Amino acid sequence: MSEPEFFVTDTGRRIAYRKTAGKDPGVVFLGGFMSDMAGTKALALEAWAQAHGRAFLRFDYSGHGQSSGAFTDGCIGDWAADARAVIEAVTQGPQVFVGSSMGGWISAILIREMPQKVAGFVGIAAAPDFTEDSMWRDFSEDDRARLMEAGLVNLPSDYGDPYPITRRLIEDGRANLVLRSALNMPFPVRLLQGTEDEDVERDVALRLLDHIEGDDVRLTFVKGADHRFSSPDCLALVTRSVEEVLG
Repeated sequence: MSEPEFFVTDTGRRIAYRKTAGKDPGVVFLGGFMSDMAGTKALALEAWAQAHGRAFLRFDYSGHGQSSGAFTDGCIGDWAADARAVIEAVTQGPQVFVGSSMGGWISAILIREMPQKVAGFVGIAAAPDFTEDSMWRDFSEDDRARLMEAGLVNLPSDYGDPYPITRRLIEDGRANLVLRSALNMPFPVRLLQGTEDEDVERDVALRLLDHIEGDDVRLTFVKGADHRFSSPDCLALVTRSVEEVLG
């Protein structure tokens, strides 16, 4: 596989990305926490875009994948700024945002900040506000004290190495919460959620649905699907949802 292209932000972060040329509106994939642009969903969407002549963008936030920086130096605000910078730099006109897990939160932030760049939104196990409503909520008193004093705790992960959670991540997350007020989304929205997702509770999908203001907003639960949402049937549903939004 060829090397990715790179975009350097105003803050000096070097963001790796891969762009497929094609017709607009394009599709932008926004990945999850500690994931990268080489995941199953990103690659499946890229293959779909290439087969349909559709413009497509996937990228790594700073501290993720092939982009510069250490993961523990980043936070939600930084990663949203990375996404905004590369989207503004390398795409033309409105785009359909496909946000997976944390990418759903990043998408909601960008929709609030740059509504003129959005033609639609597909959320896959979207995890808005997870640093506050999941991580901080579930920390023990000892975890909270250690985080505030040492600045770092490690959480077990089902996907490999532990998640290093920094005090900055938690505090910055509070400055970027999106489920405390209405989210104006006057374009097609499709939210997809697995019933066996152990990382994002069903209630999160329902809260996001309730906060979105729009005339074409649908939530689909998939019985038996987990957080990865990467089975052949789930991937087919993702591409169908993107086609619906584009249609």
